[in-house]
Amino acid sequence: MRAERSRAELGARGREAVGGEFTEDRMASNMYNVFREVTRKVEAHMTSDNGNGVAMRAAGGDALVVKEVWKEYPTPGEPLVVLRGVSFSLSAGQSLAIVGPSGSGKSTLLNILGTLDTPTRGTVRLGDSDPFALKPAELARFRSGRVGFVFQDHHLLPQCSALENVLVAKLAEGRVSDADAGRGRELLKMVGLENRAGHLPSELSGGERQRVAIARALMNSPGLLLCDEPTGNLDQKNSHAVTQLLLDLAGKSNAILITVTHSAQVAAMFDRQLHMTDGVLAEVPQEAVEGRAGVAGAIAP
Repeated sequence: MRAERSRAELGARGREAVGGEFTEDRMASNMYNVFREVTRKVEAHMTSDNGNGVAMRAAGGDALVVKEVWKEYPTPGEPLVVLRGVSFSLSAGQSLAIVGPSGSGKSTLLNILGTLDTPTRGTVRLGDSDPFALKPAELARFRSGRVGFVFQDHHLLPQCSALENVLVAKLAEGRVSDADAGRGRELLKMVGLENRAGHLPSELSGGERQRVAIARALMNSPGLLLCDEPTGNLDQKNSHAVTQLLLDLAGKSNAILITVTHSAQVAAMFDRQLHMTDGVLAEVPQEAVEGRAGVAGAIAP
């Protein structure tokens, strides 16, 4: 009986110790401390940029060519066809808005362009690269270095400052250098948040959080910037400001900018507009573009 009680007491103490040490809060705190340790030495040397901001690198310059892309999903009956022979091309520095109803295939196309999904058939080329011909490790490096993502929800880490959230993009490479920190600060300056670098997401407005997300997407100087409803959670004024910021920064870096949006006013600000209906992508009639541009100009702050 004494041995059984001893085993029971040891088991109870073990469960209590594990439960106290490996809670969700404790694990999140430990991960945060690891990240802070990575950036601590960088921050110690970067109290200010002393006027030596890191210039925006024009790492773009690649054309995007999408040819006859189909996407089908197997079902017990007929395959579910989401994309039907999508083809288009964009030169470096061009911007494209894709509009269309929910469920038409817009986000699926964006996921394929960002290599988060694979086409059933067809080709996607960025410059001289066919990402779907790459091995998994090479594809991960391609996605990290040459594609930037901005989503409707900013997806910032709540325990990290604005600057730390921007620098998260460099962790895929396993290190954060002094030069990286300088570029992160310069990007925050470009999006008008140079004085908010040390603030947590909870201390920023919705528009400010989305601007941090834009800076993070540009951290690795991608040649292709993909945005899925990036202004969907913003009011009209902030929506216009964030869209203009995306266009300006993509233009400065010579990157291709593609945005999926439900907003005709947002779409009218882009070089090109394509409409997605039932998986088919087509040009928006010019008269419709001009009409939307007039509306967009009328609401501009």
